[in-house]
Amino acid sequence: MKETQIKRASVPALESILGRVFPVLDHGHVRVIDYMGDDAAIVQAARVSYGAGTKQVHEDRGLIRYLLRNAHTTPFEMCMLKLHVRVPMDCWRQWIRHRTASVNEYSTRYSEAIADQQATLPGAWRLQAAQNKQGSEGFLEAAKGRELSAAEAGFHESARELYQSRLACGVAREQARKDLPLSTYTEAYWAIDLHNLLHFLQLRMDSHAQYEIRQFATLIGEEIVARWVPFVWEAFKDYRMNAMRLSGLETELMKVLINRDDAAAKAWLVERGWLNPQNGKKSREAQEVEAKLEALGLKFPA
Repeated sequence: MKETQIKRASVPALESILGRVFPVLDHGHVRVIDYMGDDAAIVQAARVSYGAGTKQVHEDRGLIRYLLRNAHTTPFEMCMLKLHVRVPMDCWRQWIRHRTASVNEYSTRYSEAIADQQATLPGAWRLQAAQNKQGSEGFLEAAKGRELSAAEAGFHESARELYQSRLACGVAREQARKDLPLSTYTEAYWAIDLHNLLHFLQLRMDSHAQYEIRQFATLIGEEIVARWVPFVWEAFKDYRMNAMRLSGLETELMKVLINRDDAAAKAWLVERGWLNPQNGKKSREAQEVEAKLEALGLKFPA
C-alpha cells in the first residue's frame, strides 16, 4: 500500500476555545482539553476511505444526517472529546452514571477537598413534583427560601470547619472528608466518544433533567459540540432533541384520534388502563402521551 501523509483533524472554531474556562453554576466550569476527529472523520469512517475523499460538502452533510436519522452510530465513535469539569458532587453522581466515558477524578484521599460548595439562592428552592418522584416543579415561597439559604450557608461553614479541624488533628484525609456535604465541588477529566456524548446530551439537556446537570450539558452542547461538529449538531437537534418518538401504543391512539372519534379514543384509553372512567385519573403513560399531543396542537380525549 502506498504511504500517504495523514494530517490530524483541526477545527478552528474549537481550537479557539481550547483551555477556555466556561463558568457553570456558582463555582463550576467546563473547559476543552483535547479532541480527535471532526465532521469529516465521521464521513470518512462511514465510507471506509482515506484522505479527504471526493464527495462535496453538501453530500457529507447529507450522509451525517442519514447516519444519525437511522441510528447508524458506529462512525460517530471515531470522534473523541476530552473535558475538564468542575461540578458539585450530587450533580457528579448523575454524571458518572454514564459509564461509557474514561474518567479521572480529583482525589480527596491525596489532596484536600475543594473549599467551594454550591449555594442555593433563596428563590431557587424547588418543590417536589407531585407525579414524578425523581423530579421537581415550582418553587418554595421566597420567605421560606431565605430561611433555608441562611441555614445552608451556616451548615456549609460548620462542615468546612469540622473538616479542617480533623486535618489539623492529623486525621487522614480519606477519613476527615466523610462528613463533607454533597454540594462540595469535585473536578475530573472526562473523555468520551461522540456517539456516547450525544446520548449524554439527549438525556441531560432534556427539560426533565435536573436543573444543575442540565446547565452543564447545555453548555457542552451549545458552546462546544456545536463548534466542533456543526453538521452533527444540526442533525442532533433535528432528529434527537427536537424530535418526538411514538411507541406502538401511542401510534395506535394517534390513528384513532385522526378519525376524530373521541368516544372510540376514550374507550381505547380505558381498555388499556390509561384512563380511569370513574375519576378521570390518567396513568403515567397517559400523561406522557398527553404532553406529546399538546406539543402537536391536539387535545387529549376528555
